[in-house]
Amino acid sequence: MSNYQVRDIRNIALAGHRASGKTSLADALLFQAKAVDRRGSVDDGSSISDYDEEEHKRRFSIDTSVLHLEHQGKQVHLLDTPGDPAFFGAALGALCAVENVLLVVSAANGVEVNTRRMFAEAGKRGLARMLVVNKLDGDNVKFEELFQTIRNTFGKACVLFNAPIGVGPKIGGVVSVVNPPATAPAGCAVDLSAARSQLIDAVVEADDALMEKYLLEGSIGNDELAAALPKAIVAGTVVPVFCTAAKKDLGIAELLDGLTAYALSPEQGKCRAAKKGDAEVTLEPSSSGEFVGQVFKAVTDKFVGNLSFIRVFSGSYKPDQPLFNARTGKSARAAGLLLMQGSKHANIPEALPGDIFAVTKIEDLHIGDTVSNHAGAPKLPPLAFPTPMFGLAVEPKARGDEQKISGSLQKIANEDPTFHVTRDMQTKELVITGMSQLHLDVLINRLKRRFDLEIVAHEPKIPYRETITTNAEGQHRHKKQSGGRGQFGEVHLRVYPLPRDIEDQAHLLERFANKEKFEKMRAAHFEPIHHFAFIDTIVGGTIPNQFVPAVEKGCKELLERGALAGYRIEGVAVEVYFGKDHPVDSSEAAFKTAGRIAFKNAFLAAHPVLLEPIVELEVTVPTKYTGAILGDLNTKRARIENQDSLPGDLAVITALAPLAEVTRYASQLDSITQGQGSFHMEFKHYDTVPANVQQQIVSKAKLGADEDE
Repeated sequence: MSNYQVRDIRNIALAGHRASGKTSLADALLFQAKAVDRRGSVDDGSSISDYDEEEHKRRFSIDTSVLHLEHQGKQVHLLDTPGDPAFFGAALGALCAVENVLLVVSAANGVEVNTRRMFAEAGKRGLARMLVVNKLDGDNVKFEELFQTIRNTFGKACVLFNAPIGVGPKIGGVVSVVNPPATAPAGCAVDLSAARSQLIDAVVEADDALMEKYLLEGSIGNDELAAALPKAIVAGTVVPVFCTAAKKDLGIAELLDGLTAYALSPEQGKCRAAKKGDAEVTLEPSSSGEFVGQVFKAVTDKFVGNLSFIRVFSGSYKPDQPLFNARTGKSARAAGLLLMQGSKHANIPEALPGDIFAVTKIEDLHIGDTVSNHAGAPKLPPLAFPTPMFGLAVEPKARGDEQKISGSLQKIANEDPTFHVTRDMQTKELVITGMSQLHLDVLINRLKRRFDLEIVAHEPKIPYRETITTNAEGQHRHKKQSGGRGQFGEVHLRVYPLPRDIEDQAHLLERFANKEKFEKMRAAHFEPIHHFAFIDTIVGGTIPNQFVPAVEKGCKELLERGALAGYRIEGVAVEVYFGKDHPVDSSEAAFKTAGRIAFKNAFLAAHPVLLEPIVELEVTVPTKYTGAILGDLNTKRARIENQDSLPGDLAVITALAPLAEVTRYASQLDSITQGQGSFHMEFKHYDTVPANVQQQIVSKAKLGADEDE
């Protein structure tokens, strides 16, 4: 049995922008709690949290590191997340395993773009949010201005729980605002009385009785305040703000005390919802419930093999129990349960609700998978990640590695949901897609280090799509005679634009493919990946029933090949209504070919257009660069959606732009702003390519004729 209870568990994700000092803070907390016998350091490569070779080389976090410590009877699972926007997916995965997020703000750099994103994402998930202002020992720190910026950015719920005694090189420690001394220490960076008033105002917002007492008596005792804080943090009326200088170990003891005292336990945090059959159930963090957990991180290690990290949401789990994967329907047994400390681990006998543990060598466990003891247990929804849009076409550097490359890339993709591997059916290119050039550079280096595989990368095609804008008809007679049995199949069909609001087979039959529209309809099938429908209205056996599936298969072959410029087809419905066969020469192959070419003929007659991926850009720059950014975006066919001011003389510009115009935006932004700008890019939708641009793309594609035409 574990030597702690569910109420003693604290799950905390460290989040924020790159270079805010999250990893140094994690190392300091571990050492302060005596969870390690040596203080790790990012600077000398001895960090407990950043242990990967690539992290040592680049001096920043790439993956979420899973750590733990014990303090004041509390079991703290600490997840140190990467702060670079390129590795945003790993940070999002960590949010799904915690009740609390500690956002780290650099005193020198202020509130940066990824800190704002993670604050918003934590809010969407109903997590308790806390802030820590780190690096207060830096030069030119203006604490009062910075704290006001924090309140302006994140709201008046942000209140100081402690304050620095001096700032910059002269910082000497921190002083409590929750339990302030009778006299403020010399050099205190804030008015303690005013800070405490802000704290009380935020706390009483979540407690009507306490607010009434405060209004009547004008004060609240320390014990009453401490008792009311968890409720206020759950309600979101209080966002605690702590102060530290991690590298000098100042404020670390106070932060550790604050985290164990005020961070929410699994019993206090928001419970997760899951599906059991068609019913929605709430997973209560009780040991008596049935075991349900979710994989939030996965690693493929050449020594350990598969390492899967699981958060328990309900029930408890022991290694002698089956581990059932709801996605695959397969069950396995864990060799042991591992409590991770960066790259090291210890075995534990049992995992309680709220615990985070790892298992090794269980095949086919992917991020987002629900695990339980048996089939029929509640199933958690899959985790949502941003769509990667930066692509490179790759091939092995050495001959003979062709067989090795796909499997190795897939192993990398299994541990990073923002890294995709696809094969372009038209160009036969193997394309890897990630969040940015930096993201893919890191993963290419990881491929070389883990699997001894070097690859050559170059620009791939933009993932355009093809669709139609009107109805049309097409037909083809496939007839070949080469001695002996010949080939014969004739197919007549119509194509229609398929409305975007059709999401599944039921929608198709209800809103589009029904007897009102297709009086002679015999069957209709919906294919969601290509948003494609196949409708059979054949009368009198003009195409024998055994050949109709071959016609459908032929149509689906064209979906990946493309007809206009070699890109994937989507948003089309095909109605096959007539054909001819031959009693001897007809075959599935003949009707498949006839169906494909008839579809192509109809598609090209239906005023086809190209669709291009549109991304949302959020660009944050010093105000003086606003004009230059707007001018540059206008040259990229971008549509400005919003423009706003942020504290700290910053401007944020939101725009929708074609991906083809912004694939190299990172370097362009650095050039315009001398490295002072930041942005993030997220896929939004597909839109029609302008006619002049489409003409250029189609002329470059120069698709050859189908060899069977």
